[in-house]
Amino acid sequence: MSNNIMSNNPLIYGVEFQARSLCSLHAESDQDCFLIGTQSLITSNNQVHLVKLQEETNTLCPQIYEHSCGEIWSLASSPTDKCLITTCYASIERDCEKFTALWRLPENDGHLENVITFPTEKYGTDVKVTTFHPTNDAYMCSVIDNNIVMWDVGESEVKIVCTAVLDGKGQPRFTTGKWNPQSANLQFVTADDCNIKAWDLRTQTKIAWSLDGVHTQIIRDFDFNPNRQYYMATCGDDGYSKFWDIRNPRQPLISRADHSHWIWSLRYNPVHDELIGTASSDGQVLITCLTGISSSAVENEDIKTKSSIEDKIIATCDQHEDSVYCVEWSSADSWILASLSYDGRLLLNKVPKDEQLRILL
Repeated sequence: MSNNIMSNNPLIYGVEFQARSLCSLHAESDQDCFLIGTQSLITSNNQVHLVKLQEETNTLCPQIYEHSCGEIWSLASSPTDKCLITTCYASIERDCEKFTALWRLPENDGHLENVITFPTEKYGTDVKVTTFHPTNDAYMCSVIDNNIVMWDVGESEVKIVCTAVLDGKGQPRFTTGKWNPQSANLQFVTADDCNIKAWDLRTQTKIAWSLDGVHTQIIRDFDFNPNRQYYMATCGDDGYSKFWDIRNPRQPLISRADHSHWIWSLRYNPVHDELIGTASSDGQVLITCLTGISSSAVENEDIKTKSSIEDKIIATCDQHEDSVYCVEWSSADSWILASLSYDGRLLLNKVPKDEQLRILL
């Protein structure tokens, strides 16, 4: 990328184990902080790294916590409490079954403090994600095999609020899920195979809306535009990123094939929603600018005149040497994009200065 954090180079942090899970520390708005979960086959070796950017010295400083119960497949941080995180992990003792737990980060390096290990066994063995509700601290949701389980963790013990089941031929399973931040109601959205479904958890099994068969291969990730209701993006193994108005599910607003292999992760910028970060097993991280369908186009009322000529890749990061599984924007500085490749390399890149100015002016 041009104009990166350090002259022309990204900031690099290396973990000694393989890793495929990354998230921003969402509740931290003053400092750029990211969490990495490791995937060492030796269970006792796994760790969560809290990596902080020290602006004065332009260096990355870690705090390392032991996660001795297994290799981490996904993790999430609380939007309101910077000490709370969840992990989904594979247990070697239990024949690679996956479990999930809520943890508290201690003040110093050491072991994560277990708050809750969720009772997931009766719902399945493959826990994909456990995510925090965007605004209500007490609510969390797990995706397990073909089940969604909503938990209430507000009291001393965890309670099940409701569940939903994905029915269909050939034992369909979810690949991922997240809360819909645009919906004030309890709406949880999932991906299964080539489909997206939004579940109204107030009515248990009612599907509020869906995007069916929208990719030709499995959907790996999706995200919601933080500033435009009904707008979301999907990506998957067909190498496409697609952008949708969920009120018109028949065809995407934009369909792009910028990567040469599977796209594992896709994130809208939390402030400047014309910027999209994507990560792929082609080893590349891209920042794409899609002005025509952004909230700024609506504010300027020129969405009709904005053509896709202005849509373009504004930055490419090709300094990963392995598949890139995750991208995450910083919660403190919306110009910073973090990416994590399977070899345990974390890169922090910055949106190029000329693009920052173009967006701000």
